[in-house]
Amino acid sequence: MNLSEMLPELILALPLTLAIMFVALIAGFFLAVLATTFRIRRVPVISQLADLYVSYARSVPVVLQLFVAFYGLPVLVALFEISDFFSPNVAAMLGLSLYHGGYLSEVMRPAYLAVDRGQHDAADSLGYGFRQKIFRVVGPQAVHIALPGYGNALIYLIHNVALVMYIGAADVMATAHLVMQRHYNQYQFETYLLLAVIYSLLCLVAWLIVRFFERRSPMYASAERQVKMPLMANV
Repeated sequence: MNLSEMLPELILALPLTLAIMFVALIAGFFLAVLATTFRIRRVPVISQLADLYVSYARSVPVVLQLFVAFYGLPVLVALFEISDFFSPNVAAMLGLSLYHGGYLSEVMRPAYLAVDRGQHDAADSLGYGFRQKIFRVVGPQAVHIALPGYGNALIYLIHNVALVMYIGAADVMATAHLVMQRHYNQYQFETYLLLAVIYSLLCLVAWLIVRFFERRSPMYASAERQVKMPLMANV
């Protein structure tokens, strides 16, 4: 076996890997927005539950969160008599969504708090409600602050997608192990090297996308000017 024989099988498994990643990315984002909103507004009981959720997502190893989703989801769906809905792929999406949402909430909340207090006061003086203040004043500034942390969260999510093989999802990593077993584990180095290239490319694409938005951020432009001004003064 050579790399040209192995690569097609890994490529066939790549769509499932990307699907799990994109579902966790989108669902986790909305979970993070919801959790961050409750944690900022300090709604009684609900805010404490949001804090508990974030603590769970950040404290429990991701592989254990996947096991909880894998073994807990059948119990939940059995209550609604929709057991056919369960599959390792769905459990993987659920587990990673919960993880990503909790981790991302700890990126969003500090970004919100980092916005200058004067911006909050200015929005309040204009009579903006909480929603208007978020969408018109504070939110756009917090997004630019959160971009570097969001990039890290995205890369961590790509790394952790490789763990879904432990609950039976047939992603790229699981397919690679099946290929190695079929050839009596004779090509481990070549297989893992190819996997390293695949995951590195995924992380590179994610980094370039985040970097694209960072370079168009007003905060990046102002920071770049502050670096250039001392250099010009010394000339």
